[in-house]
Formats: sequence, structure tokens, C-alpha cells
Amino acid sequence: MMHQISKLLLSALTLVLWTTQVQAISREAQQQGLPSLAPMLASVTPAVVNIRVTKTMPTSTRFYFEGNHLPDEVRRFFDDLPDVMPRIGRRPFAIGAGSGVIVDAQRGYVITNHHVVNGAASITVQLSDNRTIEAKLIGSDAGTEVALLQIVADDLVEIEFADIDSVQVGDFVVAIGNPFGIGQTVTSGIVSALGRAGLNRNNYEDFIQTDASINLGNSGGALVDMEGRLIGINTAIISGDGGSNGIGFAIPVDMVAAVMKHLERDGEVRRGMLGVTITDVTPDVVAALAVGVEAGAMVTSVMSDSAAETAGVQVSDVIVEIDGRSVTSSRELRNLVGLMLHGQAVDLVLYRTGERMSLQATIGGVTGQATAAEGRPALSSEFRGAQLQSLQAEDDARISSGIEVLRVQAPSMAWSAGLRAGDVIIEVNRRPVDDLSAFSTAIENLGRFIALTVHREGRRLLLFVS
Repeated sequence: MMHQISKLLLSALTLVLWTTQVQAISREAQQQGLPSLAPMLASVTPAVVNIRVTKTMPTSTRFYFEGNHLPDEVRRFFDDLPDVMPRIGRRPFAIGAGSGVIVDAQRGYVITNHHVVNGAASITVQLSDNRTIEAKLIGSDAGTEVALLQIVADDLVEIEFADIDSVQVGDFVVAIGNPFGIGQTVTSGIVSALGRAGLNRNNYEDFIQTDASINLGNSGGALVDMEGRLIGINTAIISGDGGSNGIGFAIPVDMVAAVMKHLERDGEVRRGMLGVTITDVTPDVVAALAVGVEAGAMVTSVMSDSAAETAGVQVSDVIVEIDGRSVTSSRELRNLVGLMLHGQAVDLVLYRTGERMSLQATIGGVTGQATAAEGRPALSSEFRGAQLQSLQAEDDARISSGIEVLRVQAPSMAWSAGLRAGDVIIEVNRRPVDDLSAFSTAIENLGRFIALTVHREGRRLLLFVS
């Protein structure tokens, strides 16, 4: 018996000595500057937030949590929380969890994913210090999966943007987010690939691929480099069961920054158009047409009265650069142009019959209409989801001038404001507008909130678009 006790005491003493030695080695390693992500994460993680949203559902009395039915045995607990969420039998709702990144501490701007906040009835942001704040949705864009929120709070910490051109395959990266809603979590890996696309062909995609573990709830979180700079916003995974398979995707920060400008100014992304259809330059194209370049976006058609036609772009031209940005594929050109501002003057570099040349154009709207850079751009007929045209005298005998609303996309900002097809806009902020040119001038320097005086079925209405 005494022998067993002695043996146990010896084992315990050995364990204490081993633990003390490990702690000493750990302290020595820190003192010697051995690799650790802790110092970088200490400065970065306060900029990454947890996001919780509630969404009303079309069904009658069902509750959902993260896409699954709430078990019957759990429902009774919600009866005690009438101020937090509706009781059973009232308006049904879903609860969702995601992540976000503070990108501007002074203005309280938080970037997240469109699908995290799409259709949200309320959005709540939880900071790293556990403060919970209601967030305002400034704008969201399904095409790029970027949404911009705003919160009001003191002592916010923002994250620095990296230079995306410096990111390379093989770089070590860290993903920070809120997987499965369990709280802030850090995973690490490398950049597996750049320029990934094809997850949704209707979207504007240029993903960074990483093998850092990304799971449900990481959407909207940060992908950072070893210096703690933001290189991307985590947005998608390839998975059969919702878990990480080491194939995650992040929206690069250059695309995030471009979308932010649109959302901050307009609450939406008004797609720029050059007015061309394009295809990739392949070896077969090079061999058949002797284009003089091995990569770029080849023009297969040019729209009438478009920015491209006015600038002098021709079929078979190969565009290799726009506004100083290299173009190696049709996808790159589409992404770049789609995030440019209407009326933005750009320089095009292209090859025509093997010769390099430069042109100037002005980005148009959804119709692709614009004049050459040296002239005044023609006006897009799109306004926050509404298609407009100058009123013709014979269109409405009761009104001699104004802007006719041809159609309104639902949902859109124009639709939410109450604008409908057949309306005639006659004033902007109570100042008369006679045609599209006057309308464009009137709204050019206004903010997101605009008052429109509308003539509808013999009545004057005042609508607010914000």
C-alpha cells in the first residue's frame, strides 16, 4: 500500500515538474519572439463583430433557427420573452447569425454579407466587449454579396485594408468570425487560389480561396494577413453538410471598397455599363485572328448609342486595360465596369489588328448609353430601380413636361418610396424638372434622401426616396 502511495506521489511530483517546465519553456519562447498570432489578433479581433438578425417568415406559426425547425420542447421557453421576440401564434420569424467587420470606426460602418441581412426585420451587432447595438442597413448588393451597416457607439476599432495586389497564393491568412453562432473564433490557413469565379454566374465574382476553416456563421467575417490587414470578407464555402472542407471563399477588399462607395452614396450599386459583349482571348482566338496579345477581353458586339460605340470601340478589339487596371479576361472587365460610377471618364487600352491603341469613354448606366469622354455624358434612364424617359407632349395632354416612369423594379428603393409605372415626375426637392437632363442635374449633388413631386391620375403626390 505504501509502495502504491509513494508511486502516486512520485507521479504527481513528476507532473508538477513537467508542467512547470512547459510553462517556463512557453515564457522563454515568448521572450525569444517565437511565432505567435496572439499579438496581431489582440489588435484585430475587436474589429470583428457578431451579427444576429430576425426575419419575418411567410408561414403561419412556425419558428426557425439557422434554417432548422425549432424543437417543440424548446418553444415554451419563448413564451417568457414577449419583448424580445413574438409569441407563438403571432408573426412567425427566423433567427440568423453571421459576422461583420468594422471598417470605419468614426462613422460606425460595418461590412457584412448581403445574404446575412437580406430581408432582415432587425439587425443586432455584438462587439468583442459584449456590447449589443442595433444596426441600420445603409445598403446591400446581391451581385457582390456585400452589405453596409451603421452603428452608433464609442471606442470602436476599425481594421486596415491590405493592398490586394500584394496578396499571393501561399500567403498565410487568418479567418475570424462567428461559426455556428457560438462566438468569435479564429482559424488559420493559406491563400489557396485567387480570382475564383463560377459559384453564381449572375454575380460579380473574383474570390480569394482559402483553406482556413470557414463554417456557417462565418459569413461576413474577416480574412486577414499576418499583419492584421483585411484582405477579404468571408462569404461562401463548398460543403455537402455545412461544415468546412477547406474550400472557403472571400470577397477581395478592392471589390469591397468599390461597393462601399456605391452603398454609402446611393444605398445600392448602380451598375456601370460599357455597352459591349465580350469573350476571353484563347489560344484559338490568337491563332485565328492574330490579335497581337495573349490575354484580354475580346469585343464580340457593340451596342448602339453606347459608351463603347461613342468612344470608337469596334468588334474584334481586345481590351487589355481600363482606367489603369489590367484586364486579362472578360470576367475581369465585367467586374471592373460593373462597379464604376455612371458618368465616370475612363481610359481604355486595347489591341486592334495587332496594334496597341488608347481610347476614352464615359461609363453609362443599365442601357450602356454615354457619349465620348470629351463631351457631356448622355443620361441613363435608370433611377434607383425605376426606368425613366423624358415625357413627350402627346404622352399626357394634362402635363407638358416632366419625366415619365416607364417601369419600377420590385423590390427597389424607387418601389419602396411608392413610385409606380405611369407616374410623371415634375419636381425634385420642389424644383421643376422638364426632362431627363434637368432631372440628372437636379439629383447630381443631392444626398440619398430626395423628395419627388409626382403627377398621378390627375393628382400631385410627394414621394420620398432614400
